[in-house]
Amino acid sequence: MMDILTGFAVIGLAIVVGYIVGRIDLLGSEGGPILAKLSFFVLNPFLMVVVLSEADLGMLFSLLLPVSAAAAVVIFLAYGLIAKLAWKRPWGDTVMGALSAGQVNGNNMGIPISTYLLGNAAYSAPIVLLQQIVFTPISLAVLDSISTGESRWWKAVLRAFRNPMVLGSFAGLAIALTGVEIPPIVHEPLQLLANAAVPVILISFGMSLHGRRVLTGPGTRRDAIVATTFKIVLMPLAAYAIGRFLFGLDDHALFVVTVLGALPTAQNVFNYAQRYNIGLVVARDTVFLTTIGCAPVLVAAGLLLG
Repeated sequence: MMDILTGFAVIGLAIVVGYIVGRIDLLGSEGGPILAKLSFFVLNPFLMVVVLSEADLGMLFSLLLPVSAAAAVVIFLAYGLIAKLAWKRPWGDTVMGALSAGQVNGNNMGIPISTYLLGNAAYSAPIVLLQQIVFTPISLAVLDSISTGESRWWKAVLRAFRNPMVLGSFAGLAIALTGVEIPPIVHEPLQLLANAAVPVILISFGMSLHGRRVLTGPGTRRDAIVATTFKIVLMPLAAYAIGRFLFGLDDHALFVVTVLGALPTAQNVFNYAQRYNIGLVVARDTVFLTTIGCAPVLVAAGLLLG
């Protein structure tokens, strides 16, 4: 349990450093957007290449994949229906809220938690694959279409598949499927850039917190609270129910999918919000609240199912 708390402490330190950087205005008013672009277009693609290329194929395509996919889709649809039909939110805010409610932090939270709580870092790989190969292209195509006003959906899809993050994900998956071994002279530079992705995103997130209090954005408090509740309460329950009653998973596999479902909202969601300037406050607040709120949920899952 101390190792899990250490993982939270590492993430918390990076966010605090970012907050201090923003507070003293070290990088100026454009510092946050520049770090966001650096993460989105440069560092995250390298991270996807490294993470997916090193993933175990048996773990990637295990039953953890369809269970996690089904749980995420349930949350996306449930939040989307509430936001669009009950609250009359614009499509952009609806999509970003749904991503905040259902897209998990499979990298910088998923990997340490899989390592220390589940016993194997590879458990987070299926959800990383699912999000980067399926959810990310769809999400970016929709957000790109909304931000540019492109009505021809196929053009938005084509643009999404030219996105560096998507290309990096497919490159990593191709390496894993073909079994190609990356020589050290190539792997080490890739790893260096990949290692920079998570800290830069967390620092950028911390900078965004300066001068803003959580749940104070006009008209966004309800969205963030509901997205947070969906993410750290309803999603692990949905994963458990789907895994047990539809897929008949054993006790350990149920523990794994429940923990994966309880992970906080991915920092990439905040990265997307910055990139397209859509739903930024909801994404920021939900990432912050779920990162703090998931800790007792994970502890409870460990005590009840572990």
